[in-house]
Parts: sequence; C-alpha cells; structure tokens
Amino acid sequence: MSRDLSKVAVMRIEKGEELFGGWATAAIPEVGIYKLLAKTKADGTIEWAHFVQRDSGVKEKVLRGTVETREEFAVVKNAINDNLHRIFGVTLQEVGYDIGKLDGKKAAGTLH
Repeated sequence: MSRDLSKVAVMRIEKGEELFGGWATAAIPEVGIYKLLAKTKADGTIEWAHFVQRDSGVKEKVLRGTVETREEFAVVKNAINDNLHRIFGVTLQEVGYDIGKLDGKKAAGTLH
C-alpha cells in the first residue's frame, strides 16, 4: 500500500519555483525536531513553512507565510531561532534535504 505523499508534504515545489533552503534543530527529547523550509516562488517572493516533526514522524504545528525579500525572511528565521533558543536552548541549522515526487521517487537533482 503506497501512501499519498500529497497529503503528508509540508511544501510543494511547483513549476517555476525553486527550493530556497532547509533548516532543522537537533532532536529535542520528548518533543522532536523543529524544521523550516522555504522556496522562491515564480514572482520572486519567498514562501516558508515552519513545523515540528515528532519522533513518530508526524508533522505538527505547521505555520506558513510569504515574505517579499531575503531580508524579511531573515527576520522570520531570526524570530523562530530566538524563540527556539529561549524555550529549548537550540537553534535552526542548515541541513541537507531530499526532494520527493508525488509517486514516492526522488526528484532529479536532489539536494544534500
């Protein structure tokens, strides 16, 4: 039985869009890993998604937004990092990531 990846994907990359980056915290015991993904849309804006991935793999508390510039994205990322550091003592670090297709296969040019 294959799972429908369109229902578990946090962010979809559409034609004309590019992955901007991926960041994650170290694993936080009994909480999971906080992650931040961002893409550049065809109009030049940056769309982001911030969430926690539990040890079970479930993704929760997904927050989304769009900003106009890299500078505005840096403000968002800094605010997230400030809160994560204050609450858990961790910050987001740039990480490798895989891009998957809806059929479950890895996309050509997968980034690491």
